[in-house]
Amino acid sequence: MSNTIELYDTTLRDGTQAENFNLSLEDKIRITLALDKLGIDFIEGGWPGSNPVSVDYFNKMQDVELQHAKLAAFGSTRHFKNSPDKDPNILALLNAKTPAVTIFGKSWDVHVRDALHIELDDNLQIIEDTLGFLRPHVEYLFYDAEHFFDGFKDNEKYALKTLESAADGGAQTLILCDTNGGTLPHEIPQIIEKVKNYLGEKDKLVDLGIHAHNDSETAVASSLLAVSESKVRQVQGTINGFGERCGNANLTSIIPALVFKLGLACEVQKHIDRLYATSRLVNELANLPHNRYQPYVGESAFAHKGGIHVSAVKQNPLTYEHIAPDKVGNIRRILISDQSGRSNILHKAKQWNLALEADDPVLATIISELKEQENLGYQYEGAEASFELLMRRALGLQRNYFKFESFRVMNHKYRMDKPPLTEATIRLFIGGSEVHTAAMGDGPVNALDTAIRKALTGFYPCLEEMALLDYKVRVLSEEHGTEARVRVLVESRDQYCTWGTVGVSVNIIEASWQALIDSINYKLMKEELRKSA
Repeated sequence: MSNTIELYDTTLRDGTQAENFNLSLEDKIRITLALDKLGIDFIEGGWPGSNPVSVDYFNKMQDVELQHAKLAAFGSTRHFKNSPDKDPNILALLNAKTPAVTIFGKSWDVHVRDALHIELDDNLQIIEDTLGFLRPHVEYLFYDAEHFFDGFKDNEKYALKTLESAADGGAQTLILCDTNGGTLPHEIPQIIEKVKNYLGEKDKLVDLGIHAHNDSETAVASSLLAVSESKVRQVQGTINGFGERCGNANLTSIIPALVFKLGLACEVQKHIDRLYATSRLVNELANLPHNRYQPYVGESAFAHKGGIHVSAVKQNPLTYEHIAPDKVGNIRRILISDQSGRSNILHKAKQWNLALEADDPVLATIISELKEQENLGYQYEGAEASFELLMRRALGLQRNYFKFESFRVMNHKYRMDKPPLTEATIRLFIGGSEVHTAAMGDGPVNALDTAIRKALTGFYPCLEEMALLDYKVRVLSEEHGTEARVRVLVESRDQYCTWGTVGVSVNIIEASWQALIDSINYKLMKEELRKSA
C-alpha cells in the first residue's frame, strides 16, 4: 500500500451517461491523451462488452502509447448462469487488453433480489468468482461496490460481506460507490471506519476508494472527506463533474483541493497547470458550453467586478483569491461593469497599454459613459473588445477605418414551404472611395455580416482570417413583448485570439450591426498594433 493518492477518471464511461454529452471515437482518444498529460493515474475507457464504439476505442488504444496513465476496462460480475471463462462480457474485458480492469457488483440486497433475481449468497459467489478469474490476467484489478452506502444503511452485514468476497477474489482496491448520490459527507467517514474494522487484516492488503455522485451537491465534499478523514487511496470522478442525472464527483475541483489544500502527493500535482485547458477541451469536444462559475477552472473563478475588490487584489491577490489562478492554468480577470470603480478602468488601461493616469480627466468621462451605456442595456463583462474601443475613442486613439453610411436587409418569403431568401445591402466609404455591396445569407445577421466583409476585405485582407464563433441575443425588457430592447453579444476569433463585442437596440438587426462593426474595428485595430510592434 502507498500513501500516494490515485486519481481514476471515468469521463469516457460514466461521464458520457450525462444528458446531451456525446463523444466520437476520435474525441475519446483526444481526451485520453489529454488526461494522460495531466497526470491522471487510471482512465476508464468504457465497457467493451456493451457497444461497438467501446470495442473500437480499446482496439485503437492498443496502438497508442500513454506516458503515465493506465487504461481501465469496465464491466460487471459474471452472469449467474455463466462461468467466468464462458461469460461474453468477461471475455470482452480481457480482449480489451488493458492493464487495469474494474468490475462492479451489487452491494445492496434490494438490487440482488430485484435486479439480478438471485439469492444473496449467489451474489457473493459471482463477485468472488469473477475477480478470481480475472486476477491472473490483469496488472490492476479494481472492484466498484455499486450502491454501497445505500446497501450499508439498509443491510450493513450483507454490504460488508460483498466487500469481503471481492477482497477474497483478489481485488486490489475496493471502491465504495454512492451511486444514488444521497449520502451526506458527514456519514462517509463513519461508514468507512466500520468497513476498515470489518476487513481487519484484509484492510492491510487492499486499498479503499471513493466513487461519489452529485445528486445531493456533495460529491466533491464526500470525496475529500473520504481522503482526508478516512485515508482512502483512490478517488474516482469525471472532468467537469459530467455524469448521469446530476453528475459525478468533479475532478477539476477535487484535484486542486488535494494538491493545494490537503498537500497530498499525486502525479497530477506535477502538471496541474494543465487543468484549465483539459477542462475546456472536454467541453469543446462534447460541444457543451463552459460553466463560467465552476470553481478553479471557470472563467469567473478569478474574476473581480467591484472596485474595492479590484483595488485590494492589485495590492495583494490573497485578499480575494484562495489560490493563484495560474496554478491551475486559469487567469485573473478584472470585469468592466456599472459597479466598476476607477481601479477597474485603470487596470484595463494598463492591460491594454493605454496611457491613462488616476488624475486624468478622461477617466471620469470614461466612467460616466460606461454607466450611461449600461443603463441602456450594454454589458461589457462578455464584450471587453467593445469596451477597449470605447476607451480608445475617449482617448482619441481609435482610427476610423471606414465610414458606414447605410444598410438594408430584406427577407423574401416567396413560398410557404421554403425558407425565406435574405439579402443585405450596405453602403460605406473607405478613404475617398464609396463601396456599395450586396450579399445573400442564412438569415439577416449572416447576410449583413457577409455584405460587410465583402465590402471591406479588398481593402483589409486580414478580415479573411476572422471568424464568428458565437452569437447570443438576450431580451432586456420582457414586459414590452416584441417591442423589447435586446442585447446582442458576438464572439469572434482569428489565429491569435478571441474577443467579444456588444450591441443594444429595440431592433435586433441594429443591435447585431453594432456588435459586428465593433468586432471588425477591433480586428483592424489589433492588426495595426501587431504590425507596428
